[in-house]
Amino acid sequence: MKFTRNVYFFLYRNRRFIITWLIITAAVVLGLYFKINKEIITVTVVIFGVIANAFVGLAGLIAMIPVVGPLIVKVLSLPIFWLLNAAGYYISVIAIKRGYGRDVINYRIVTVIFLVGFAVGFVLAKLI
Repeated sequence: MKFTRNVYFFLYRNRRFIITWLIITAAVVLGLYFKINKEIITVTVVIFGVIANAFVGLAGLIAMIPVVGPLIVKVLSLPIFWLLNAAGYYISVIAIKRGYGRDVINYRIVTVIFLVGFAVGFVLAKLI
């Protein structure tokens, strides 16, 4: 009985967050079903997510994971993490325009691995 009351309380308290992510998920699925340009879907999701604070709610949900949740949110909100990722995308655009599309794939894989390693290393360093 207590479990169902806790679930109901969680759903009631987070109804706006849950509804927002249901709308985002439905919009993405419908956009892909109707073959809408993926860039348009992405921009729409980002704008809607920022206006509705969907990403803040998602970060709050991740932060609820005991011990590592707050550390993961801290890493993902570090300015250096954002700068490294932004620099990677900027360099990718320049390289693709110059005809190095194949090399960009390898470069982005290495960048993603580096950023994931950066996040895991930060979490492990804080835990130790």
